[in-house]
Amino acid sequence: MGRYEICVFDLDGTLTDPKEGIVHSYQHALSAFGIREEPENLVKFIGPPLRNVFGGHYGFSESDAEKAVKQFREYFQDAGFLENVLYPGIPEGLQRLKDGGMTLAVATNKITADARRILEHFGIDGFFSAVSGDRPDGSLSKDGKREIIRIALDALGPERGKAAVMIGDREIDIIGAEKAGIDSIGVTWGYGSIEELQKAGAKMIAGSVDEACRLVMGEEI
Repeated sequence: MGRYEICVFDLDGTLTDPKEGIVHSYQHALSAFGIREEPENLVKFIGPPLRNVFGGHYGFSESDAEKAVKQFREYFQDAGFLENVLYPGIPEGLQRLKDGGMTLAVATNKITADARRILEHFGIDGFFSAVSGDRPDGSLSKDGKREIIRIALDALGPERGKAAVMIGDREIDIIGAEKAGIDSIGVTWGYGSIEELQKAGAKMIAGSVDEACRLVMGEEI
């Protein structure tokens, strides 16, 4: 058995590249408020909770933020989730970890139903013993990702006490893992920089799927 026995994966920017679908969803939502935003200005919002973006960055009232979230999901659930691709090597990496005896789970800020739909679309849902996402009202991600990670771990039942690690590309993954009491591996193929991941306190940094698997399994890099 390797260094860890449970791997909790982020979804956007870690398992899949959601750039096109998320950017289009943001543009759809913002256009309802007369805001036209260039795609390159929206990439930084891949990962954080939607309400934080609409309220914190664009200054929407709570009511307008809820309307914007509804518009975002309207586009995403109709077309955006298909504007998404698996990162190279992900299926092979997941298989490698499963063959090594690892238990795999997903913890994402997406609502759980959308996350399951994406995993099924790409045919990788069978790798995961638990999928934990946000509620439609955003209540689980209100204070970060700790609660979403905790729910994913609790869903594993008796295996909950085994050594676990969170694998993600943004600071919210790293900080959430620390608050949930587990280690983290920051990955650089997504949307967070090495500086962001290091500042957030990632225990380790991986530049490729192969390297992430090696770190999980305690192999030399």
